[in-house]
Amino acid sequence: VQLQASGGGLVRPGGSLRLSCAASGRTFNTYAMGWFRQAPGKEREFVAAIGWWFDSITYYADSVKGRFTISKDRNTGYLQMNSLQPEDTAVYYCAAKQGTAGVTLGEYDYWGQGTLVTVSS
Repeated sequence: VQLQASGGGLVRPGGSLRLSCAASGRTFNTYAMGWFRQAPGKEREFVAAIGWWFDSITYYADSVKGRFTISKDRNTGYLQMNSLQPEDTAVYYCAAKQGTAGVTLGEYDYWGQGTLVTVSS
């Protein structure tokens, strides 16, 4: 499966953005999806994950819980980000794996190219 992330940009603190992850090659129905982010000088970290079609359980990093919402439909995954803060500034990557959702980078087999989110006044 090929993944294409989009939707990043510059937003003021307290603002919102919606990231999208378009899948091609296979539908998202049979894949779990995750979002990860990498801030400058830091390691890539888990943000959120959602299971495949019949297992839509969601997981969130503590730092985004209550502010971010992950979802997906047949061919596209989404990350709705509200109440953004400067510490959310990072390149955001979507990823996919077969089976249940996971929270670690090594579990994911397919990665998108990343989309930059900058939160600044």
